[in-house]
Amino acid sequence: MDDELRHLAVAPGALAGLAIGPGATAAVTLVGGPTVVAPASDLATLEAQGVRWVWWSKDTAAALLRTGLRPKRCWDLAAVHRLVAGTWRAEPGRVWALTQGLDMETIPSLQPVDLFTQAVDTGDPHDPVGPDGHLRPEWVEGAWADSDHRLARWAELALDVQERQAQALTSIDAEPHPGAPRSSGRPRLTAMSESAAELICAELEIDGLPFDRDVGERIVAGFVGDRPLTVGDEREQLDALDHTVLEHLPAGIDFDLRSPDQVKSLLRRVGIEVPDTRAWRLEGLRDAHPIVEPLLRWRRAERIRTTFGYPWIDEHVGPDGRLRGHWTGSDGAAGRMTATAGLHNMPAEMRPAVAAEPGHVLVRADLGQIEPRVLAAVSGDPDLTRASHDDDMYAPVAERLRVEREIAKVAVLGAMYGQTTGKGAEALRGLEREYPVAMGYLRAADEAAQGGHDLRTYGGRLIRMSGAIDDGMSAGDVRSRAAARGRYGRNAMIQGAAAEFFKTWAALVRARGSEFGAHIVLCLHDELVVHVPNATADDTAALLGDCLDETAFRWSPPVGERVRFVADTSIIERWSDAK
Repeated sequence: MDDELRHLAVAPGALAGLAIGPGATAAVTLVGGPTVVAPASDLATLEAQGVRWVWWSKDTAAALLRTGLRPKRCWDLAAVHRLVAGTWRAEPGRVWALTQGLDMETIPSLQPVDLFTQAVDTGDPHDPVGPDGHLRPEWVEGAWADSDHRLARWAELALDVQERQAQALTSIDAEPHPGAPRSSGRPRLTAMSESAAELICAELEIDGLPFDRDVGERIVAGFVGDRPLTVGDEREQLDALDHTVLEHLPAGIDFDLRSPDQVKSLLRRVGIEVPDTRAWRLEGLRDAHPIVEPLLRWRRAERIRTTFGYPWIDEHVGPDGRLRGHWTGSDGAAGRMTATAGLHNMPAEMRPAVAAEPGHVLVRADLGQIEPRVLAAVSGDPDLTRASHDDDMYAPVAERLRVEREIAKVAVLGAMYGQTTGKGAEALRGLEREYPVAMGYLRAADEAAQGGHDLRTYGGRLIRMSGAIDDGMSAGDVRSRAAARGRYGRNAMIQGAAAEFFKTWAALVRARGSEFGAHIVLCLHDELVVHVPNATADDTAALLGDCLDETAFRWSPPVGERVRFVADTSIIERWSDAK
């Protein structure tokens, strides 16, 4: 079979269903062609021909990466399912059920064999599809890898599901869409970028983020002291940390600083009454009493100790000096990439530890004012589009509204979040007058969501707004619930589109950056960090700008003037060097 795989010839972009089992055994099936089982190392021949792999999830991508092969193109069935179905759950059983038009509530699960289940006719266990049309739960749970035959069938099923997903995307493309007219094929392009994002996630999990352990431990030590060797050492550290706050109280008075209720009591003791102990609230009380400043410092140190301290470094930083967590290409309705292990909420104090390896640098780029620029693009508002041509998009908006820049910014962001009162309320009325197309786009999304109608982002992601239960609620509660849905809907349309834009950009950087030895090591909301050899740093920085322009063109083809997207790009040695 090995020779058969090596001699297969395909056209660039040809689809190939792929499943990888134990021992790196791979099954490959081509459209209208054979299914071949062979060592995964032999897949390099098809990869070199530009095949687009079709797999069930990024688990297959990770298995392929572990063989040393870096796939260029893929179609990730789980990623496309999330796009089409507007849900985070994307197990093979759910993916299959949606494409087959089956009831999600009847998806079978593994059950212990007993007196009641023994008599059930389950058909041929070697067929992945049961008599009810659903995938057999044992196959979903891993039995697809039990033999070469099953491995081959799993790859064949992947190709069948891809065809049905492609048909569903064509139907989405034909749906009515508020705002600017949808260009032909946009949902399919989004499916490809979403798939590429899952591939990036697999690489981020395996490659990790370069992390200077020595610097990281020195940072932690600066907050909580040297690494404790015993339980007693740790107890002494905690007492010393707490003492920095409690020393500002009269002798003999003690409070548990790790209890929000006791912290409120502590503050009440010194004459400060607060409804809660959130950091932003305490920040505004720095001058109220000398204890507030050390309390804020204590909280920062406690967060480092509990979340980003020595145990965190030990658990997530490998012997190779790489910080690793679990990544997913979509967090749900907004569709943003997310990560565990603190990769998406690492405090600024820890960022000096994220450092390029010897002979390398980090190229960091952060999209500027992405939400209003996305709003201009998805709505097709010509006046807001012209405002996007400025480096600072809020400046021309402020000039047009005859308000200060900060007021204009609050108004624009408020419009996207459904805020109708407060600092930018009057300017918001000006937005309705000066940018009616953009505001109409948001209003249409708001009204549809209030009515419980599902939405789709500019790229085709479903945002579920239906299914709300209002029975038995008072009229006031019904209105309040509807208003909340409206705010959520209008914001999700912008945040979702912004996530789609970002992932398209990241996918292009990944594809184009390979010639410079560039590897994406972090995707943080609208920020991209790339690890690259010193010699190609300038070329990579220029590449990020070129890929941004290409993304703007591909993601939002020009109708009249084109929206301008900008990024702040820098070449740095440590993440903390970014301004």
